[in-house]
Amino acid sequence: MLIAHISDTHVRPRGQLYQGVVDSNAMLAAAVDTINALDPAPDLILFSGDLVDEGRPEEYAMARELLQPLRQKLLMIPGNHDHRQNLRDAFPEHDYFINDQDCSFVYSGSAPLRIIGLDISVPEQHHGDMTDTATQWLDRTLAQEPHKPTLIMMHQPPFSSGIPYIDAYRCERGERLAEVVCRYPAIERIVCGHIHRFMQLRFGGTLMCTAPSTTTAIALRLHAEAADASYVEPPALLLHHWKADTGLITHWVPIGRFEGPFDFA
Repeated sequence: MLIAHISDTHVRPRGQLYQGVVDSNAMLAAAVDTINALDPAPDLILFSGDLVDEGRPEEYAMARELLQPLRQKLLMIPGNHDHRQNLRDAFPEHDYFINDQDCSFVYSGSAPLRIIGLDISVPEQHHGDMTDTATQWLDRTLAQEPHKPTLIMMHQPPFSSGIPYIDAYRCERGERLAEVVCRYPAIERIVCGHIHRFMQLRFGGTLMCTAPSTTTAIALRLHAEAADASYVEPPALLLHHWKADTGLITHWVPIGRFEGPFDFA
């Protein structure tokens, strides 16, 4: 099972730049082209939040247009820049959310890997929170098929990365998530967005990784007093490959067209 994973596209209304600097719409279009060129094609596409930049209906209309060429099922959760209701209104066919307020979901069926979308964003705030509701729902959902290989997707990561100006907006009370996750060894991966960089670590007895943004990279500044900064680094996506004999393998895939292939390895 192949799963393409993009994040933090920060789509703007037609003709507007992200932060007045970057054409985030063109960069999402390039990400879609890269996904469509994958061979073999992915079975599923995940989006881990911040689809648009200001949560405005015209941004979601633009995002819908840009995502239209994708041929596979798309599963998404909101991030701190998203507006839940405006997202729902723009994508009414995405009827898998658990209720009208919470955009968490579980996608399983006959697929060998269960996908859980965990909506931990706090409206009108940039941090996330592992609330009582989120914690209890996740535990109940995992308990329904405790031995099924599972990927959990959330937006804000529940750990301190060492980059001070993004850690201020992490998922709070992440220890609650760790306590739940450690009870279910079948969890193969927790994936996050928000941080605009690829990172990986052990968390709650499993592996956690963050997806790069298709738009900009938050600067890797590890000084405690570091000032906010971003770069226009090469954009990328993740490709998660589930195989029964190895479990889940995660690949970092650059977005774009590059010289090659050459007949050597």
